[in-house]
Amino acid sequence: MGFRGRTFHRILIGAAVVLALASLTTAPAEARIGHGGYLALGDSVAFGYRPGAVTPPADYLNPANFRGYAEKYASLRGLRLANASCPGETTASMLTPGAQSNGCENSLGSPAGYRTLFPLHVSYPGTQVEYAVRYLRTHPDTRLVTLTIGANDLFLCQDTTPDHCTSSLPAALDQVSRNLATILGAVRAHYRGDLALVSYYSLDYRDPAQVARVKATDAALAQVTRRYHGFVADGFTAFRWASLRAGGDPCAAGLLISLPSGGCDVHPTAAGHWALTTALAVAVARH
Repeated sequence: MGFRGRTFHRILIGAAVVLALASLTTAPAEARIGHGGYLALGDSVAFGYRPGAVTPPADYLNPANFRGYAEKYASLRGLRLANASCPGETTASMLTPGAQSNGCENSLGSPAGYRTLFPLHVSYPGTQVEYAVRYLRTHPDTRLVTLTIGANDLFLCQDTTPDHCTSSLPAALDQVSRNLATILGAVRAHYRGDLALVSYYSLDYRDPAQVARVKATDAALAQVTRRYHGFVADGFTAFRWASLRAGGDPCAAGLLISLPSGGCDVHPTAAGHWALTTALAVAVARH
């Protein structure tokens, strides 16, 4: 595609973003305020996590210091948010007490995790799925459930397999897909409203191998989500378009948290979370 083609597509995407956000901020107040519940599930992306290298230790004692796409979307839509996400959650630990996580309730080689040390946005005993079921049973006015999960399963696969989850990626994605089906089955047993997967983004759109890996992960997650009558908020494309001005580098584009030692963390900045929020707004509007 030539320069004119790229420019035209940027204009189209920019217009879609503006219209999606305008539809949220210009809607009548009665349509935006106090109009139902929103349950956010998932991992550190859904949580709005920031790494210790750029976060004062005291900030972790108050979860209100962490605001990601869920908080931004809930504020725009006037939804009552319950964000049950946990940094380091895997599809396995989301379902089974004591299952291996990547830093939620435990870490590789350690019984400690984020949840054992610091408060989450909402406090609950048991697993995240158990909380979701309780919430949905007692909040029949819930309008939206979102989920970002699965990346930590693959990080664990990279850390525990001889080939760093290269040839073993298909088996890992198969397990993630089966776990996700159980998660969404539990959600759908008590909820028939909007259900959105907020998909993962690439850390570097210039790297074909990395892009292919993320696309394979998102495709596997999306296939299961659609089977349970959910839809996809395309975080992958949102980050790709937002990083075009930096040649496809989300770090240079300011979408990922910059580290004092150089480079970027895997977690989004406020700008990155706005890109995911916009993807969610567009997906909900289309659905």
